[in-house]
Amino acid sequence: MRAHCSYDYAVIRVVPRVDREEFVNVGVIVACPAKGFLEARIELDEARLLAFDPTLDLEAIRVHLASIPLICAGGPHAGPIGQLSQRERFHWLVAPRSTTIQMSRVHTGRCTEPGSLSEKLLEKMVRPLRAR
Repeated sequence: MRAHCSYDYAVIRVVPRVDREEFVNVGVIVACPAKGFLEARIELDEARLLAFDPTLDLEAIRVHLASIPLICAGGPHAGPIGQLSQRERFHWLVAPRSTTIQMSRVHTGRCTEPGSLSEKLLEKMVRPLRAR
């Protein structure tokens, strides 16, 4: 039997107009320090975003969202933040912001394999609901 470990996750959101406080979930960040795991996955539904604000600069949003998985992976290609420890990178990424790209509050759980969490969270929190 595999041992359970604690993990933290946050949902990545795009807030097209911060003043309206409307958002679209576009990804997740999962951290499991006991397993040395930090991962972000992005699934940008541009049509959903443009429904909120057709004047959005999608290219700028794509560029900023692409930096999140790079920072999670760490290393020299991830800039100065990528040089921090995994835990420091996670906390930097999930810090509250009043910008177009924001994170949900951090949620905690327990798992045996953090690698499968990102896909499960994308399905539950990011992808559009399907009729049953």
